[in-house]
Amino acid sequence: MANVFDTAKYILEQSGSMSTMKLQKLCYYSQAWALVWDDSPLFDEDFQAWANGPVCPELFQKTRGKYSVSAADETGGDDDLTNDQKDTIHQVLSYYGPHDAQWLSRLSHMEDPWILAREGVPLGAGCSNIITKESMALYYGGL
Repeated sequence: MANVFDTAKYILEQSGSMSTMKLQKLCYYSQAWALVWDDSPLFDEDFQAWANGPVCPELFQKTRGKYSVSAADETGGDDDLTNDQKDTIHQVLSYYGPHDAQWLSRLSHMEDPWILAREGVPLGAGCSNIITKESMALYYGGL
């Protein structure tokens, strides 16, 4: 199975350099739609409901301290991604890719998986609650 780094590198190879925040959101939406369209996750790593939207802690640690990243900065590769998974990522990039990180963050704040994971957490406060794959599949599958 691919991991979040394989997915991130593939996104960067397809789209070029971007902010770490945008990369986080594109990985999140790739995972969400893979759960719906492919009926399985792209990777095992989870996302947490941080103040600025969904964040995968492992990817955050890898890109920590950087504003922007490129494919050359990332480890991983597309060998573990199936053609269906690559197609899912392409579809996600075609819809979400043209938008900036702030737009993607605002969008995630209006969607149930992030909202439910942050239930009871004050606005802007730190949070490490996991956005479950089940909540992602249920919400995005209903759209």
